[in-house]
Amino acid sequence: MLFLGDFGASLKTRPGLEDLARRLNKAPGSAHRMAEMVARGATIEELESLYRADLPRFVRAAAAIVGDEAAGRDAVQEAFVQAVRKRASFKFEAPLEAWVWRIVINEALALRRRRASELEWDSESTTTPSTNHVPEHDSAVRAWVAALPERQRLAVFLRYFADLDYQSIAVALEVEVGTVSATLATAHAALRRSYEEAVR
Repeated sequence: MLFLGDFGASLKTRPGLEDLARRLNKAPGSAHRMAEMVARGATIEELESLYRADLPRFVRAAAAIVGDEAAGRDAVQEAFVQAVRKRASFKFEAPLEAWVWRIVINEALALRRRRASELEWDSESTTTPSTNHVPEHDSAVRAWVAALPERQRLAVFLRYFADLDYQSIAVALEVEVGTVSATLATAHAALRRSYEEAVR
């Protein structure tokens, strides 16, 4: 393993590397280009590419949160409108996809709250796609997931409806990766208990 002193000594014995390092450090504007990239935010092209590539996943997760596919699609559309408006605030501290997921989740939650204040939410009428196409099983699973605390429910949606990895879920929910792991473990245990009670 090379330490800093060893690395400096190795450069002196290899003039080609020392020359390359000197040229890179003196390259005009390299620091400025990095600063410009961070300052520019996301581009409309990047957001459009993400929208085209991942629309079904965004809609699936938003529909699961809102309880209706059409409303989930509306939430995603509104989220991308917001993402375009706020694109200059994207700072490259996390992947663009995770930043957009946070906006989609917030919009879906806001829409669900608005709908709940207008009419009583009926979990039986949800049109979230079935995983096993057995309606009585689907409605039971939906009820179990709906009964989870909000953070657990969101983590389940993002993991299994959106197929996000733990790191992306952590960014979207603004928590640590370890919190995502613990939250999903707690949700799994609660769902397992619900299942075991149902099959007794």
